[in-house]
Amino acid sequence: MNSLLTALGEINADTLKTVGIVAGILLGVALVIVVAILVVGKVFKVNMDEKVTKILENLAGANCGGCGCSGCAGFAAKLADGSGDLSACHVTSPEKKAEIAKLLGIELKAEEPEVAIVKCNGGNGNAATAFEYNGNPTCAACAGLLGGNKVCKTACLGCGDCKNVCPEGAISIIGGTAHIDPDKCINCGACINACPKHIIERIPVKAPVYVACSSHCRGKEVMDGCKVGCIGCGVCAKKCPHGAITMVNNLPVFDYDKCTGCKTCVAACPRHIILER
Repeated sequence: MNSLLTALGEINADTLKTVGIVAGILLGVALVIVVAILVVGKVFKVNMDEKVTKILENLAGANCGGCGCSGCAGFAAKLADGSGDLSACHVTSPEKKAEIAKLLGIELKAEEPEVAIVKCNGGNGNAATAFEYNGNPTCAACAGLLGGNKVCKTACLGCGDCKNVCPEGAISIIGGTAHIDPDKCINCGACINACPKHIIERIPVKAPVYVACSSHCRGKEVMDGCKVGCIGCGVCAKKCPHGAITMVNNLPVFDYDKCTGCKTCVAACPRHIILER
């Protein structure tokens, strides 16, 4: 009996010793893994922070929100982790974008300088009113009620949402319609994002003229809603001596590579909605 107990004691001691060794090995491995994770995480974080900082140093710093982010810091972070598109920023200079492209290891896309324009000339009573609106004085709120208080559903509502977000003070509300000063516009796109009617667009800086209408209707329907709305007659396209105008969905579309700025279309338009920029 004593021999049996002694044997069992020796087995338990060996087992405990083995368990202890195994536990020690597992603990050591776990510690190594934890340390490795912390080191890699710290190095990666430092690298990412440095990249974001360098990108941010090259961005324009307008914090306009035109890229869809709340500010340049958020955009820099998206560029650093690969989820952002450098072309979404229209404010940063080509030279600075080239520096950012080097940091990201990507090819810089060629971009033509652009400026924002309002595709509506319905101010000063030109665009007819469907009903009197007395709610929240914002375009977004007005548009939320039956698409807005204008007969033409692509007309500028004139409450100034675009003006309120412009970081350069380039937008004025004149006669109930937004107007953009091209000399102040930095092409950030904040106004484009703010407009609930989606009638603010970009055109090349070289463009001599633009169409100040967004209606795709024709004839009497347009004339019932606006005194100067495009009726889709196509006279401008027929008269253009350079074939720079094509009618698309009842609106003239310009090929600015062909347009010479002769202004033939401006003189020919019976509704006077092709404006000089």
